[in-house]
Amino acid sequence: MNREEIGLQLKGVGKCFGPVRVVQDLNLDVVQGEFVVLLGESGCGKSTTLRMIAGLDEVSEGQIFIKGKDVTHMAPMARDIAMVFQNYALYPHMDVAHNMSFALELAGIGQSEITRRVNDAASILNISHLLQRKPKELSGGQRQRVAIGRCIVREPSVFLFDEPLSNLDAKLRAHMRTELALLHERLGKTTIYVTHDQVEAMTLASRIVIFDKGHIQQVGSPSEVFNQPANLFVAGFIGMPSMNLLEGMVQAQGGNLMLKGPGFAFPVLNSTPQGKPMIAGVRPQTLHLASGPGMLQLQVDVVEYLGMESLLVGKLVGSSEGRVTAVVPGQRADLLRQTVNLEMDPAALHLFDKASGERIRV
Repeated sequence: MNREEIGLQLKGVGKCFGPVRVVQDLNLDVVQGEFVVLLGESGCGKSTTLRMIAGLDEVSEGQIFIKGKDVTHMAPMARDIAMVFQNYALYPHMDVAHNMSFALELAGIGQSEITRRVNDAASILNISHLLQRKPKELSGGQRQRVAIGRCIVREPSVFLFDEPLSNLDAKLRAHMRTELALLHERLGKTTIYVTHDQVEAMTLASRIVIFDKGHIQQVGSPSEVFNQPANLFVAGFIGMPSMNLLEGMVQAQGGNLMLKGPGFAFPVLNSTPQGKPMIAGVRPQTLHLASGPGMLQLQVDVVEYLGMESLLVGKLVGSSEGRVTAVVPGQRADLLRQTVNLEMDPAALHLFDKASGERIRV
């Protein structure tokens, strides 16, 4: 990757609040125009990372570069970034036009240029008819558009979004996801987006950066983190419903290798390591009802009907471990309190080393 292609770079970035280290040794290169989502549970360090990029929190160690320029110790206004906050942060006494133009006025931009930028951004966001309204006269979705418009008019190198859709209802969030995707396609700006919502990450991101306890666990496309999770944390975190994780050992059987555990047996490749505990990862969507014995037997305790499909939740026959979930087509209330046989394509099986938690590649 050429240096001129990098829109944002983190080199060994860390953050401490007193004796507590909340972000550790972050290294990340973001290509210009890329849409990168920082994903993780609350308290994992993703918002702190965003605030360090923005200059709102000081960096304890490491460096931050934007388009090749070291901005580690620069003031926020000097970093050529624009940020959309979770609570929109609109000025209640200003109308929409003034909210969008205020930063440009402070920067000494001429009035004709300000008017052009505000009108262009309002047109892109379909809020031209709202320019004379105050924030209290707007819906949540309209306020969010104004907050985004305030960023667009600054024409920054990098857009930063801190959980911008978390205050919206489910239907409006879905609509705004589409709008954000179209906006990014149109503007082509480097974008860093923080969320704990997997759907937002999977639908918006060019790449996803998965955080846990201040560390990056995996960086990859939505397809990569879903289909090739790097470790047990990513495997259990990505996917709805969560991946089933089952402990077993590889054993030889009739010239082949099988991964066996309480209530299950999966064929594995002959190159799979033997003699150490493993965790089998099974996506609920890859399990389906078998006409014969199947690879596992599930005692169904709960059936959740979702319209086009049903979730079967229960325990494996012969196992006292946690619950297992399978996704099957249609309404299957008839399977409640029944024992069902399930099978899957062995190619869909994920294997992890129990001790290290790392993915086993065979």
